[in-house]
Order: sequence, then structure tokens, then C-alpha cells
Amino acid sequence: MSRMQVPARPSAVSRALARDRLGVPAVLFFVLAGVAPLTVSAGLIPSAYATTGLTGIPATFLVVAVILALFAAGYVAMTRHITNAGAFYAFIARGLGRPAGVAAALVALLAYTLLQVSLYGMLGPSAQGQAAAHLGVHAAWWAWALAAWALVTVLGLARVDITGRVLGVLLSAEVIVIVAETIWGLLRPAGGHLSFATLSPSQLGSAGFGTFGVLAVVAVLGFVGFEQAPVLAEEARNPRRTIPVATYAALGVIAVVYAGASWAMAAHAGTAHVVAAAGAEGPGLLFSMGAGWLSQTAQWLFLTSLFAAALAFHNCVWRYIYALGREGVLPAALGRTGPNNIPQAASLTQSATGLATIAIFALGGWPPMTDLFFWGGTTGGFGILLLLTATSAAVIAFFAPGPHGENTWRRLVAPALAAILLAGIVVLAVLHYDTLLGVAPGSPAAWLLPAGYAVMAAAGLGWALVLRARRPQVYATIGLGAHAVTGQIAPAARRAAS
Repeated sequence: MSRMQVPARPSAVSRALARDRLGVPAVLFFVLAGVAPLTVSAGLIPSAYATTGLTGIPATFLVVAVILALFAAGYVAMTRHITNAGAFYAFIARGLGRPAGVAAALVALLAYTLLQVSLYGMLGPSAQGQAAAHLGVHAAWWAWALAAWALVTVLGLARVDITGRVLGVLLSAEVIVIVAETIWGLLRPAGGHLSFATLSPSQLGSAGFGTFGVLAVVAVLGFVGFEQAPVLAEEARNPRRTIPVATYAALGVIAVVYAGASWAMAAHAGTAHVVAAAGAEGPGLLFSMGAGWLSQTAQWLFLTSLFAAALAFHNCVWRYIYALGREGVLPAALGRTGPNNIPQAASLTQSATGLATIAIFALGGWPPMTDLFFWGGTTGGFGILLLLTATSAAVIAFFAPGPHGENTWRRLVAPALAAILLAGIVVLAVLHYDTLLGVAPGSPAAWLLPAGYAVMAAAGLGWALVLRARRPQVYATIGLGAHAVTGQIAPAARRAAS
């Protein structure tokens, strides 16, 4: 069958990412670094114990992993038919239509930007404390945040395979320390008896369905980042194999590490006392399980975990900016790559956003750990929840006209179950957003922050309609990725572009 011609785009060479640079390990490192295992284990899990008062967190991580595995079945199936640096954007555009795709792109930009810049709000104060305590160096939190920002900016302009090696080294040390802390805690349970109570499914609904919904949202936030593998498809070697393997491997590793670490914390502190211990110790709930040298190592690696996550999310954001610039949805300059195949303008744009955020919080005197890290990170994670739900629906719509070699489970059943379950979590998140932020009911932040996504989605829909009316050639290439450059769509993709 003949290929369908779409409007050709200029400067094809400058609009291509580097090919065949990332294998399964490198993609897995990028994904797990974005998940930030030590940040979640030392930060999110103790906070969840303290905030919810529930001890079923280990079981919740396992349940959420199953839900996300359902999502991944359809998500990975779409990667075999669509390769695009802006994964959510392209998938939703090709499944639910171009206007929905542009709306999703702006939602994704806001979500990942919040996740990236929020990390400076924890990294700065944490580095400040460690430097003062162990190095005798005293500097403001924003000075340390700026140092981290500068390094992220430099590495964000480096070749993607070099960045992958940096993330790989940091991540390997991070996971080793978490596993060591987990084993140490399980070998020294409270009262000398190892309890499996926190792994029991009966713990999930012990305090009512509504509270479990909040717990599920917290667990989903811990997995945010696993969905980034398709974003690297254009740079992966053999993406049809690399992306599925990396996605499922990431899910498995994350589920085991988080469930194990949260179980060890409860076992070490005592199931009846872990909530109080989490409130009193915070990250120390994890660090205190190991010996002195292990605890100190974990605390330093906590900083590198935050840095690795900031770098990984920086790379994710510039890929979305690049994808939109390449297709003309954003200024074309953002869609061009430099001599090392890195879109420098897109990367520097995200760096400017990070610099502005640090400056605003420093000049305003606002608390970085609460208002930037916690509120920004939680709201960023909520945006990812919205995208996961919409993408599940897009999978069903994309495969509705024909299976394209995918079985019923991958193209219909699994994404339908994922869409229903994820939509339920979204509803519970909206109803209990004040609990997620730790603010009083009726607080403006509890509705203003999630409402930001409605504004971005509306802006995206409006801009797509403007493009359709005034720039139809650009509108025709929305969601086509590299095909927007070459001017051709392979037969398998023709239907989605028509």
C-alpha cells in the first residue's frame, strides 16, 4: 500500500534525536532515576505512615503495582506502533484526537515541570543540613539548590548516553543502600519477632475505603516516573524490545523495593508503633535501621537521589518541549538539535524555569520543603495520574478500528480495567486533595493547584483549534513525531494521522 504524504518540514537533520544509543540498562536507569527510589523510601513512605496513620502501605504498593501493570499492557502495545519523544502527547493525540493531544501535552509539561523544580525544594535544605553538620560549611538552601541546578543544566546538554551512565552509577548505589537497610531492618524486628501483618490485604480497607483511596494516591506518586521509558524510544536500540522490557523491569524493581522497605520499617519499629515513629523520625525511619556507616551513606545518597531525579525529569521535560517544537505546536527553534543531537534550546528553556523557581522562593522567603517540594511534587504526581487515565482511554480508541497485531487483552481488556481503576483514584484524589497537601479543608491551595491542570488543558484545546483554523499544515502533523519531519507516515500509522 502507498504511503500517505503529509506536509514536509524543514531542517530534517536538525530535528532528529540520536539513534541507537540506549540499551535496556540505560533506559532502565533513566526510568528508575526519575522514580527516585531513595527519595521515596526515605521521604514519601515515612510521610505516608505519619499522615494516614495506616500500616497497610507495603500491601498498597503491591496493589498499585498490579494496577500499573494493567496500564502498561496497553501502554507498551502502543509503543510498538508510535515512537515519539513526547509519549503521552503522541499517544493521546493519536488515540483521542489532536486537540486532546495538545491539551495532554500542556498538562504533561506542567506536571513534569512541577516534579522537576520541586526537587530543588528538598535538595537545597538537605544539602544545607548535611554540609553544616559534616563539613562545617554554612550556606543558604538556595545556594545549594543553585549548585545542583547548574550541574543539571550542564548534564542536560550532554550526550544522552553519557547522562545515562551518570544516572546508572548513582542509581546502583542508591538501590544497594535501600536493600541493605531493608535487610538490616528485617533481621532486627521489634520484639525479636518478624511480623507479616503489613503485607496482608486485610490492611487495605481497615480504616474505610476513602482512606485507602488516599493511600493509593500516595503509592501511585511513588511510581511516578516508570512511564518515561517510551519517551526514550527514539534514542533506544531496538525500541520494540527495549521499551517493554525496561518498563516491566522498572515496575517489578520499584514494587519489590518499596514494599520491602516499607515492610522493614514497620517490622523494625513495630507495627503498633511505626506511625508514631514515622512522625517523630521522618527520613530517619529508614536511616536508623542500618549501622552507623550505612546510615551515613544513606543520608549522603539521599542527596544524590534527589539530584538524579532532578536530572531525569529535566531530560523528560525537554523531550516534551522538543516534540512540540518539532511539530510546530511550540516555536520551531525548540525542535532543533545541536551537534551532539541534544535540543539545546529546549533543555535551556527548562533550565530557565528551574532558575526562576529557585529565585522566586528565595526572594519570597517561602518554605522550600513544604511549599515547593511537598506541594509541587504532590501536584505534579496528580497531573501524571490524569495522563495515565487519559492514555488508557486513548489505547482503547487507537486500537478500536483494528487490532494491528495486538491481542484483546493488550488493546482492550487491560487498558479498560486500568482506566476504571485509575479514574477512581483520580476522583478520590480530588475529593481528598486537602489531605494530600496536609492543609485544612477548604484551603484555597486544595482547589487552586489541581485546577491548574484544567486551565492548561483548556489552553491546549483552544490552541489546537487555532492551529486547525490558521495553520492546517502544522495541525496535520500533531502527534506524528519523526514523521512530521520526513513528511511520510508508515502504513500502520496512516489511520491515526487521517
